[in-house]
Amino acid sequence: MEYIIETKNISKHYDDFVAVNRVNLKVPKNSVYGVLGPNGAGKTTLISMLCTILRPTQGLATVNGYDIVKNPKEVRKSIGIVFQSRSLDDILTGREHLEMHASLYGVPKGLRESRLEEILDLIALGKKADEYVKTYSGGMKRRLEIGRGLIHHPQVLFLDEPTLGLDPQTRESIWEYIQKLNQEEKVTVLMTTHYMEEADKLCDEVAIMNQGQIITADSPRNLKRELKADTITVKVDHPEKFQEKAQELDFIQEMFVVGGGDETEIKLMVERGENLIAEIVKFCNQNQIFVFSIELEHPNLEDVFLKYTGRTITEGG
Repeated sequence: MEYIIETKNISKHYDDFVAVNRVNLKVPKNSVYGVLGPNGAGKTTLISMLCTILRPTQGLATVNGYDIVKNPKEVRKSIGIVFQSRSLDDILTGREHLEMHASLYGVPKGLRESRLEEILDLIALGKKADEYVKTYSGGMKRRLEIGRGLIHHPQVLFLDEPTLGLDPQTRESIWEYIQKLNQEEKVTVLMTTHYMEEADKLCDEVAIMNQGQIITADSPRNLKRELKADTITVKVDHPEKFQEKAQELDFIQEMFVVGGGDETEIKLMVERGENLIAEIVKFCNQNQIFVFSIELEHPNLEDVFLKYTGRTITEGG
């Protein structure tokens, strides 16, 4: 398999704080690769090193065959970047943004107009191309930023939390554009996200990152298959008592406590959870524990994160 991004023990230290700790990644060419983790996990720092914005404290990394420290100019020519924070000028039109970026990246004049039209068609902004960006919706602005990052035919597109702050409907439309550009532009996408559904839907492979380290990496399907368990989430009036008494239940593979106070939830990893709901309710009744709610979920990436870190991705932040 051909890898377009490879890292070997890449790290970033700030005095005594380790933001990224000996990370090893191999990103296949023409894939959509996700780095999944909570806020503060080190995802943005990792991308910033791969984009040559930050210099690693130690370790090695190559992007499109170029060393990020020895050949930063070649790396930058190979990549497009869409940052987490917005970076558009409201008094320019969409077309002017693309034209300026094409000029900065040295797209030949004879090719710029056709390339602009290709990108405007890809991000579905042709009808709005000559309107000021200040009139654009949040989703349109995000599509323009993605289009701007593609104008020079990069080999790799870095997307840092591409749908952060967008409503669910707009988020899904951005997902469609990411899949479309991966297929039509033949560009490798490396994206960071803390949205489980986003990683599951878009990514060919996912690396789970927590506290600066990659905990595990594989396809979403394989990661979920590893669990071989459903999750039953229980809210009760006496969570401590439930935890103590539940040690008697031999069908519980693992038990995690999430939240605190009135929001305490107990997550039970079990096989064939649909057959155990009634038994858990009966168990609670026998022990004078009142059940506020009980829910069954089949394996998802949230469960994978919980298994490897002992907490949910929200708690991880």
